[in-house]
Formats: sequence, C-alpha cells, structure tokens
Amino acid sequence: MDLDEVADRLYGLSPLEFTAARTAEARAARDAGDAGLAREIAKLRKPTVSAAAVNRAARAHPGEVAELLEVGERLRAAWQEQDPGALAELTRRRGEVTGRLGRLVRQEGELSAAATAEVEQTLDAAVVDAGAAEQVRRGRLARPLAYSGFAPAPTPRERPARKTRPEPERGERAGGKRKPAPENEAAAARAREEEEAAAARAREEEEAARKARERAEAQAAHREWQEALETAQRDFDERAAKVERLERKLAKARRRLDDSGNRLEVARREERQARRRLDQ
Repeated sequence: MDLDEVADRLYGLSPLEFTAARTAEARAARDAGDAGLAREIAKLRKPTVSAAAVNRAARAHPGEVAELLEVGERLRAAWQEQDPGALAELTRRRGEVTGRLGRLVRQEGELSAAATAEVEQTLDAAVVDAGAAEQVRRGRLARPLAYSGFAPAPTPRERPARKTRPEPERGERAGGKRKPAPENEAAAARAREEEEAAAARAREEEEAARKARERAEAQAAHREWQEALETAQRDFDERAAKVERLERKLAKARRRLDDSGNRLEVARREERQARRRLDQ
C-alpha cells in the first residue's frame, strides 16, 4: 500500500464517506507498521462537494473529461498563435463539451447552486491552465479550482520597425518640418489607456480569485473541523452512556456484596454459637 493508491481510493468517495475511510486507511497503515504513511494519509484533506463531483466525473466519464482537456490544450495553443479562426471554432467546442460534461456531473448527484458554480469554475480552470487540467485528470481535488483571466497573454506578432525619419508626404516642401499625425497620437493614447485598464482588471480579477480561494479553504477547514467535533461529541456521548450503565451495575453489585457480607456475618455468629453448644 502506498499513498497514491490510498488517495485514489479516498478521492473516489463522497465527502460523507471520506473521513471514516481516511481514518480506517490510516489505522491500517499504522497496524502494518508504516507510521509515516499513516501520517501522510491523515493529512489528506476532505473534498468539498463540488471537488468530489469533479473527482467522480473524472472516474465515471473519462472520455468527456479527456475531450474537454484536449480542447483546452488546443485553445491555449490557438491563443499563442493568435489564430482567430481556430479560436472561434475551439471556443464553440469548449462551450459544447463543458455543457455536456456539466450535465453529466449534475446527473451523478444533486448539487446546490453554489456547488454547481464551483464545478463550472473548476472546469473552466482546467481548460485555460495546464496545471489545473492535470489535477482534474487525476481526480484528487480537495477544493474547487479557479483561474484569474481567460488564458495566458498571447505573444504579439512582430511588426516592421518604424522609420525614425519618415519620407516627406506628397505635397510637403523639401526641408519643411513634418507635424505628427493627430490620429496616430490619439490611437497611441487609446492603446495605452486600454492596456492600463486591462492591467487594472487583471489585478482586480487576481485579487478576487485569491480572496475566493482563501475563503473556500477557510470554509473547507471549518467544515472538516466541524465534522471532527461532531464525531468527537458522538464518541464522548456513547462512552459517557456506557460509563453510566457500568456505574449503575457497579452500584447494584455493591449492594449485593453488602447483602452477602451481612449474611456472612450472621452465618459466622450462628456457627460460633452452635460450636459452643456442641462443646458444652
């Protein structure tokens, strides 16, 4: 038994089954004498509802998941090549495959609106990010994935170098000063403004994604400890009830012991008197 095998088994389960199964796997590793593996198993995080839904899809529908990830790989390449035709076709295919896979995920189990949104967010991340795609393919997600932006910025095509001293325009006198074209200045200013606005939007999206990840992690940690608290409370209640039953049995046994002691004392006294009469 190794950690990969255990993780594959655990992350194929529902969140309700995960904690008990993880405890059993860790105990089995300890019983086998592998304390290190037991500690690693205990560190595996319980998946959220949406992460578990994606993990099940990776196992139940590997063909559809592979198709979506292949579309994502080709879409990222098209972004780098700045191929408008390929981008349009792959974007259309992406919508079709994502929609079909999303329906299959929802058919596996009823999901809340929030969990459904997290599933879609995870599938989008797998399309635009190679690392996220690999995580989805392995089917071991503990929390939903998110990606800031659509795709890595494409590499711009090289443009011809601008001449430092352009040729005089037709009708311009030789030796005269050429004035900058107003429309070129306006276009450059607009380009700079658009670039700055895009950078600001990217920063805002990255900050929002970071906060969303932190909140999701905090919620997952709280849910896990809440479940641990409930399990510990049930265990305590069961043991307290058992102790109470044992204490009642012990009290009853003590009363019977006292009765036996009284009968023993009476029997000893009567036996002594009978012996004296016999001696007389």
